[in-house]
Amino acid sequence: MSASAKLVIRRGASGEPPREETWDVPFEPGQSVLDGLRWIRAHRDPTLAIRYSCTNANSCKECMVRIGGKTVYACIVRLRAGTMKIEPLPNKALLRDLVTEIAPPDERLGG
Repeated sequence: MSASAKLVIRRGASGEPPREETWDVPFEPGQSVLDGLRWIRAHRDPTLAIRYSCTNANSCKECMVRIGGKTVYACIVRLRAGTMKIEPLPNKALLRDLVTEIAPPDERLGG
C-alpha cells in the first residue's frame, strides 16, 4: 500500500464562513505540498482555489500559505505522512480558499 498524507484545507470565500475539508493524498518522498494541492485539483476537486506560477523553489512567491501555523511556500514544504493543516495567509484579503490578494493596491487591474 502506498503512503498518503492527509491535507486539511481551510476553504471558503470572502464574506462567507470558512469550512475545513480533508483529503488523503498519495505521495512519494520528495514531493511538495504544492504537488499535493495540484493532485487534489486534478483528481478530487477541480474547484479548489490555489495560486502558483512555478514549481521551482519560491522564485514566483505566489504559493504562500500557512501550514501548521507558519507562513511558507507550498512549493518548498515537503509533503509528509500524517495530517497537515493548510490555510490562506491571515494578513491578506481572502479571495477564495487558499487564494489571497497579493498585489499591492496600485498594481491591481480595474475594479
